[in-house]
Amino acid sequence: MKPKTRVHNREVLDLEEAEAEFTQEEEIDPKNGGMRNFYCLPEGCVANIISLTSPRDACRSSAVSSVFKSAAESDIVWERFLPSDYEDIISRSSSGSRSSSSGHHLNRFSSKKELYFYLCEHPILIDGGTKSFRVHKSSGKKIYMIGAKELSIVWGGTPQYWRWTSLPEARFPEVAELIRVCWLEIKGKMDTRILSPETAYTANLVMKSVKGAYGFEHPPAEASVKVTSTTDITTINTDDGVDWWMANDQGGRSVYLDRACAMRRHFQLAPAAVAPHAVRNKELASYGHGRPTLLTRWDIAGLVQFPWSRGDGWMEVEMGEFYNVGGDQREVQMSLTEIKGGHWKAGLIVQGIELRPKNK
Repeated sequence: MKPKTRVHNREVLDLEEAEAEFTQEEEIDPKNGGMRNFYCLPEGCVANIISLTSPRDACRSSAVSSVFKSAAESDIVWERFLPSDYEDIISRSSSGSRSSSSGHHLNRFSSKKELYFYLCEHPILIDGGTKSFRVHKSSGKKIYMIGAKELSIVWGGTPQYWRWTSLPEARFPEVAELIRVCWLEIKGKMDTRILSPETAYTANLVMKSVKGAYGFEHPPAEASVKVTSTTDITTINTDDGVDWWMANDQGGRSVYLDRACAMRRHFQLAPAAVAPHAVRNKELASYGHGRPTLLTRWDIAGLVQFPWSRGDGWMEVEMGEFYNVGGDQREVQMSLTEIKGGHWKAGLIVQGIELRPKNK
């Protein structure tokens, strides 16, 4: 028996009748006079039109008709959605990539659409296993993660402070595990020319805490993201009407690395007895942990960053954001430090820093 569906609030029709009726209505409806000509276009023309939209729109258009479905799945469409230099990126992949044991040869894939979704779901290691690359599913933009080995970690080469270890859930051969330090400083950098142009990016520290981790409750760490260029600051007006500063996070932001302890302390810091003007003026309030604590507008306004689960066994915390214009040689520099508290910290595992398009 053929599947049933309801079209235009009429009686239940089978799918073939529904498609035929839909086509006839579009042809005779004067409000959609151009649709008849549109359906007569060659499949190649339809494919070219769809390739000017987005991966999400292409998938949705497959439900319109059999012609649209065939056009939306063509290599013409998905070649456009892939990064222009995807072949070069794949050629730099590491044969020992933990995300796949069968390599990343292009002839493995029956279509560009299959390759596209593979690169969305399976990060590949490149540049000797120091970085990973994948594709942003809804936009086709590039996502990179800088592995911990490629980061600058103060005392990272001293075994009594940091240990390099392997984890089955990590995409890199080694990750950095914090044994014990009082000076926490992690820095990374990347040439912006390899990122997608005209794209707003966020930089995210990918990490997790081991059982018994301590020293991250307070004060929060300080994170910053900035883009170096020939000019100090450049403002870009994007299509969505938002002005993005090239180095909008150079002033830094506060981030907590232990979510459970940080959330508990964060909400203890603002009792009802504290007057709003006291918070705004950054006055001291005695509450929680038996000692005065400085309250800031960032704490109260919720602008402090907390770690969130990525869904892959790791946590991440946003370090900052920037807008990549593209073309010119620039370098995005990211840093995370906690050196003011002066106390010992332990139990943090760092996988890397991921740069990915900012969600709109």
